[in-house]
Amino acid sequence: MSKLENKVAIVTGASKGIGAAIAKYFAAEGAKVVVNYASSKQDADKVVQAITDKGGTAISVQGDVSKEADVNRLFEETKNAFGTLDIMVNNAGIYQYEPIEQVSAESFHRQFNINVLGSLLTIRASVKLFGDRGGNIINISSGASNTPLPTGSVYSATKAALDAITISLSKEFSGRNIRINSILPGVVETEGSHSAGFIGSDFEAKLVANTPLGRTGQPEDIAKVAVFLASQEAAWITGEKISVSGGIYGI
Repeated sequence: MSKLENKVAIVTGASKGIGAAIAKYFAAEGAKVVVNYASSKQDADKVVQAITDKGGTAISVQGDVSKEADVNRLFEETKNAFGTLDIMVNNAGIYQYEPIEQVSAESFHRQFNINVLGSLLTIRASVKLFGDRGGNIINISSGASNTPLPTGSVYSATKAALDAITISLSKEFSGRNIRINSILPGVVETEGSHSAGFIGSDFEAKLVANTPLGRTGQPEDIAKVAVFLASQEAAWITGEKISVSGGIYGI
């Protein structure tokens, strides 16, 4: 039997990058997947098509996780389509690296609203839909939460907050059969890192030179760990921050 056979999963921010890889890997392991997206409907539909072409089950649902009404609709559509929920992956997130002199209240609130408030809203909704059976929550954090980089003060703070949520809720969920963990990716090659000009830059080369495994990560590197955490193989793991960074955040 596949590791996630007949499980229902929501993956936020799943139209591309790490989220898309997680959605595809979950479906390959038997899960029915809700591919959430904020604005990239065409990309989300491509992810759904890639899943269904291989015999999997998936739907796409638009929703800005920082908006409570959108989160409520996301979960209503999930319930209408599949009746239940077993796995919640909080992958939707944004980052903005800028010197402190350029940090604005607008950019601060936008990052915290999506990266932190959005995750709290989806977790709250998940717990209701999990019911008495319990469930599994995976927060996609960042190595920047433990090792902040220059000009990343606000982004790093959002991910540190997300990790604190993971640890706090792991204790709050005691006795409810709900597991929650954070994955802390290192540098990963995605559409976002390309558009930001990071891939191919001197900065990437410097980080790779300091990475024990000697390369930039790929979305699949994160997706494989997400599958493990979502499966019964990780049944005794909760409240953990798991670095998936090629070793750069382990030295």
